[in-house]
Amino acid sequence: MTAPDTDLSQTTNSDNNIATTFDPAAIESRWYAEWEKNGYFKPSGSGVPYSIMIPPPNVTGSLHMGHGFNNAIMDALTRFHRMKGNNTLWQVGTDHAGIATQMVVERQLAAQGVSRHDLGREKFLEKIWEWKAESGNTITKQIRRLGSSVDWSRERFTMDDGLSNAVKEVFVRLHEEGLIYRGKRLVNWDPKLHTALSDLEVESVETAGSLWHFKYFFADENLKTEDGNNYLVVATTRPETLLGDTAVAVNPTDERYQHLIGKQVRLPLSGRLIPIIADEYVEKEFGTGCVKITPAHDFNDFEMGKRHSLPMINIFNLNAEVLGEFDYFEKAGAPITSTITAPAEYAGLERFAARKKLVLEATENGWLDKIEPYTLKAPKGDRSGVIVEPLLTDQWYVSMAELAKPAVEAVQNGSIKFVPEQYTNMYMAWMNNLQDWCISRQLWWGHRIPAWYDDAGNIYVGRDEAEVRSKHNLASDLPLRQDEDVLDTWFSSALWTFSTLGWPENTPELKTFHPTDVLVTGFDIIFFWVARMIMMTLHFVKNEDGTPQVPFKTVYVHGLVRDGEGQKMSKSKGNVLDPIDLIDGIDLESLVAKRTTGLMNPKDAPKIEKATRKEFADGLPAFGTDALRFTFCALANTGRDIKFDLKRVEGYRNFCNKIWNATRFVMMNCEGHEIAQEARPDLWELPERWIMSRLQRAEAAVHQHFGDYRLDLVAQTIYDFVWNEYCDWYVELTKPVLNGDTSPERKAEVRRVLLAVLETSLRLLHPLMPFLSEEIWQTLAPMIGRKNTPSIMLAAYPQPDLSKISDQAESDMQWLQNLISAVRNIRGEMNLGNARLLPVLLKNLSATEREQLERIAPLFKALAKVESLEILDADVEPPLSCSSVIAQVSLFVPMKGLVDPKAEQARLQSSIDKLQKAVDILSNKLSNEGFVAKAPPAVVEVERAKLAEQQEQLGRLQVQMTQLAAL
Repeated sequence: MTAPDTDLSQTTNSDNNIATTFDPAAIESRWYAEWEKNGYFKPSGSGVPYSIMIPPPNVTGSLHMGHGFNNAIMDALTRFHRMKGNNTLWQVGTDHAGIATQMVVERQLAAQGVSRHDLGREKFLEKIWEWKAESGNTITKQIRRLGSSVDWSRERFTMDDGLSNAVKEVFVRLHEEGLIYRGKRLVNWDPKLHTALSDLEVESVETAGSLWHFKYFFADENLKTEDGNNYLVVATTRPETLLGDTAVAVNPTDERYQHLIGKQVRLPLSGRLIPIIADEYVEKEFGTGCVKITPAHDFNDFEMGKRHSLPMINIFNLNAEVLGEFDYFEKAGAPITSTITAPAEYAGLERFAARKKLVLEATENGWLDKIEPYTLKAPKGDRSGVIVEPLLTDQWYVSMAELAKPAVEAVQNGSIKFVPEQYTNMYMAWMNNLQDWCISRQLWWGHRIPAWYDDAGNIYVGRDEAEVRSKHNLASDLPLRQDEDVLDTWFSSALWTFSTLGWPENTPELKTFHPTDVLVTGFDIIFFWVARMIMMTLHFVKNEDGTPQVPFKTVYVHGLVRDGEGQKMSKSKGNVLDPIDLIDGIDLESLVAKRTTGLMNPKDAPKIEKATRKEFADGLPAFGTDALRFTFCALANTGRDIKFDLKRVEGYRNFCNKIWNATRFVMMNCEGHEIAQEARPDLWELPERWIMSRLQRAEAAVHQHFGDYRLDLVAQTIYDFVWNEYCDWYVELTKPVLNGDTSPERKAEVRRVLLAVLETSLRLLHPLMPFLSEEIWQTLAPMIGRKNTPSIMLAAYPQPDLSKISDQAESDMQWLQNLISAVRNIRGEMNLGNARLLPVLLKNLSATEREQLERIAPLFKALAKVESLEILDADVEPPLSCSSVIAQVSLFVPMKGLVDPKAEQARLQSSIDKLQKAVDILSNKLSNEGFVAKAPPAVVEVERAKLAEQQEQLGRLQVQMTQLAAL
């Protein structure tokens, strides 16, 4: 450890007073503004480079618990490395969020009775840029509230000029290499927003539905099933797609249908003949074991259609309404070869209206076999809330096979490491089953696809129209129109690590900070973002020797923040917490209003309001940023789910108060008093040797845990040292010295150690609690010779000095703590109070423990308020006492003369009666077979544990009654 031997001034400045209570609101905005104004978040320009890229939040977004968790981890890593002397960059920026942003502005226009089509594309985009300038930076303000030390001078936006040029460059190069193409494939189609969606933009919502069983009659009237029927019963959850069926499938091992494979059935309504095929994908146990295959409207059917070369029939338009003429494709990706006329009464019907009509017709005409209730996962657009429709459309795709190969090798050879390692398998599983990536979206806001068409339908790709004409020798008067679609926002995000640093130019920033050191992200976007960044970076960014460069060396994958019950946080469940509310506090009425406003289903509002009022009767108190950040770090374990418990935040707010009050004690005992200028180990006694030793171990553990990305262990280590060892023990151990008849030199040295350990602890704590640590450190800085360091974030991070570790001091202190705790427990059990001096007897001590006792006896007697201390021989029986056992050592406090037996027996009997009543109630409850059978096992276990604890307490009280009776 290097901190405690820093120069300490002999006298203190009496102006260094600290407020009576810790008020986070009073210090947070002030310190953040100071840090940002002075440029402390920028790279220092010296030291080994260290860089992190922020996962760019949506420009439309507001801070949620996932952002808060993710930012707390990244800021802790950034501040740690900055204090270690690294040339540190935390790159910040936001994503243009194509669908979300377009929806926000369209809603604003709709309120004025205007649509984007009324304005036209250019005017509409102007409106979006105006919105961004006025309202689009809410989340960046909130990131500041979290204390995130990002370099705001380098803030980027995925639609700024530099990043837009990088996007066009990548698109053109990939197209020239044959890795981007245009084709017709199945996509998630949002009928409301009229765009394709990525899988990440689709939510699977559990929905109560039905399983309809329809009769498909054999084309050959002589064919029969084993049951003697001349039809197959086909089960489906989407009857309306029957119009586009091109086969019925069974499992090849299903003996019921093997004789029918290769035969034909007649499709209800149209009479069109379709084959019976065999495919292992079909589950024999699902429905009847026969499933209809609609390749143009189901992703699994699409793949089966390709395997069996089935034709594909598109029955819906872009509004998910039944077409008058169906588009007929001979196979996937082929152009339309013909059309099929739809049943006249269905043409133009919305899909669910068509479903209703089809089921009614099936009932009336006798080909509906039955309907069963069925719970299914309905795919809904996360923005529109409508059920998405798998639809065959022309889209732009990235061919993934060639890009994936080096991305797999980079993880296999260790160039990129996943932490925890278990996510390597998840990454590999996805990379080995890649589908081509649909990158086009039918929106106006976003990076417009750099492709142009002539009237003949030819496609030309280039960085701009002028390049297209020059490159393809096109006449200047040849009419060209640019593709109307924009790119998936994940396309530009995939370039994030290098486009933000100036690529395609080989900028100094790119050379210095790329590859980045670590990506901090949730496991839910390993597929959608992490893998694509790896593929794109390896393909486009090269080292000086021409070898591919990775985007980051480590992917630190954290879990997702859930509520205290482990449930996903969602507005529909009413369990969402806003990090800003936890920081600043919010009254009950405002909290209810926030939770019930803007619900997708307003019917949920009464339920959510009731739950909110029950759980938060007093609203949410203001916990402050530091308590919330520390909570996030303390929860950053290796699991997939992070259960967020408000009691943890409350506990860490108490931790802030503990540090604050300990500081006030230190200041009151150091200001205006002599403080040793240099360390005097010759004046150290057990408390100083012990606290210095424990500090070194804490520092070493913190460094190891940061290196292992175990922020939970970093938090636990600091918490245990600061609260349990420094505040609860060392501060208490100094009181007899500072208040007693001790030499001035020793008092001065104890004050120096008090200050030095506190100052070092604040530097240890700073990455997790930046505001509290800065505020207190600024008060201590003039007292410890740090007047030339303007901020704690520019001070050096503590390094352990292993020479100051003392096993003997730690062992002696542990022995002392055990003895003191034993005496304190006896005081509590026998209601003896804290002021009375007690006689203490010890028995069964080893030779080592006797030696230790000699070293610690004065401290033990002073701190435990021991009147006399005697060691009994092994064959000597102690007088009637209250006792405690420490390993094999027995500690006794004789009771005679210390208590009034009758009064104490009356007090104990009252406690015994209450406890016995509680034990009887629990015993009866657990002996009730109905309760044990019906209650959840976890509830039963809690009740059993409670009973065992109360029975143990009852036993202790009864022993005390027996002892008192003998007095």
